[in-house]
Amino acid sequence: MGWLEKIFGGSTHRISGGQYHGGYEGAQYHGGYNGGQYHSGHEGEQYHGGYEDSTIWDGPTTSVDALSDFDNEEIDRAIALSLAEEDQKGKKVIESEPNLEEDEALAKALQESLNVELPPSPPPPPPRYDYGSLFPPVSYSFPYGYRICAGCNAEIGHGRYLSCMGAVWHPECFRCHGCNRPISDYEFSMSDNRPYHKSCYKEQHHPKCDVCKNFIPTNPAGLIEYRAHPFWLQKYCPSHETDGTPRCCSCERMEPVDARYLILDDGRKLCLECLDSSIMDTHECQPLYLEIQEFYEGLNMKVEQQIPLLLVERQALNEAMEGEKNGHYHMPETRGLCLSEEQTISTISRRPRIGGYRILDMFTEPYRLIRQCEVTAILILYGLPRLLTGSILAHEMMHAWLRLKGYPSLSPEVEEGICQVLAHMWLDSEIIAGSGSTSASASSSASSSSSSSPSTSSKKGKRSDFEKKLGDFFKHQIESDTSAAYGDGFREGNKAVLKYGLKTTLDHIRLTGTFPC
Repeated sequence: MGWLEKIFGGSTHRISGGQYHGGYEGAQYHGGYNGGQYHSGHEGEQYHGGYEDSTIWDGPTTSVDALSDFDNEEIDRAIALSLAEEDQKGKKVIESEPNLEEDEALAKALQESLNVELPPSPPPPPPRYDYGSLFPPVSYSFPYGYRICAGCNAEIGHGRYLSCMGAVWHPECFRCHGCNRPISDYEFSMSDNRPYHKSCYKEQHHPKCDVCKNFIPTNPAGLIEYRAHPFWLQKYCPSHETDGTPRCCSCERMEPVDARYLILDDGRKLCLECLDSSIMDTHECQPLYLEIQEFYEGLNMKVEQQIPLLLVERQALNEAMEGEKNGHYHMPETRGLCLSEEQTISTISRRPRIGGYRILDMFTEPYRLIRQCEVTAILILYGLPRLLTGSILAHEMMHAWLRLKGYPSLSPEVEEGICQVLAHMWLDSEIIAGSGSTSASASSSASSSSSSSPSTSSKKGKRSDFEKKLGDFFKHQIESDTSAAYGDGFREGNKAVLKYGLKTTLDHIRLTGTFPC
């Protein structure tokens, strides 16, 4: 019975040295938030596969020694029946002489019976492979050694085949999910239980830098690490934060290798999308100034005094800031200023001349400020998009309103906070107007206690999709500011306005110098 044991005990195919071995050694990504930047991740898997020659086991032929006792008894019974038949015919077996012809026939029958092979045992069921949702297992009933390709569900038979992913394949059936070509490499990658060439996997799943357009490299730990802007989700290599890659001074996106930013005369860079709606000189800003005044009048906060509005270069803004006795400035770069002192300011009189992605000529003139009230002028940095310029102007207008209405000296958190609330409210009104909606805003602008609503139409007409997105970004900047004065102050002020309304909040500030709880 030793050969039967060989059939069942050796029913699995013997695997040669080139058998597939699976392993996980792919690049890993990690996620997290660090200093306003984001890390993201993805796990990749790599497998090793190999081709092997088909090995089919051939069963041994049956021999006389291998016959069972049961077979010998059957032969004896056949001989006894033959003798009995002769006895019934009246033959005397004991006394009769040997019949040579009959003896030869009997010997021949005996020899043939000894050479007959036993009937084959029932074949075992074929192996079932579980390799995920890509190739569902199919039940077959084939003789032992019959292999079914997981790709085409046909017999593999003799020849070379690939063993991987818990199944066997024709070499031409094991294909890359990316390019649909056969995978003949020793190593391949896996994603969602689907095989890929390593190059195809990298092309489809390895993140590329949105700035340099190259694959983001791994760090010393072997992990793929990148940065991402929290609003625009622009992914880039960490090295771009320190290699001098410029950002747009408006939207903060990094300049990619396949695009050009405009270089302003003070060194700032402006992307072409932001340039499309930028305001470049004092005269060009006056219609926007009138819109902001109408916005305040709609909130029953009209500014009666005629306050000059001037667009200036960065150097002029910094010089004017140094001439002020009081002020709260937390930002690395100030973009607006409400002045109370008499000064001479260099203002941009007409639009600069642009050529070759840079400012060629600036046209400025001096402007003498004369103190006629508590506010002498409002200064705004030139070259910013209309929505950003307007939000800065709305913020500085609130500083002017508080001074002109005789509010006491306030802490930075309260004064800058309530000014940010007004800037946020104006952006809300502009976004609603730009979308064509006539419904009230669900955020801080809806909490105003005024009896009339702000302007519901923009003098600039319908906005582009990018400008709408830009408005959302400027709101996001106000909402996510981490500074105590501008960030925490805005959140406290906005909460108070949402709860009590703008008029009640302002009355409480006048009396106590704080936001109502």
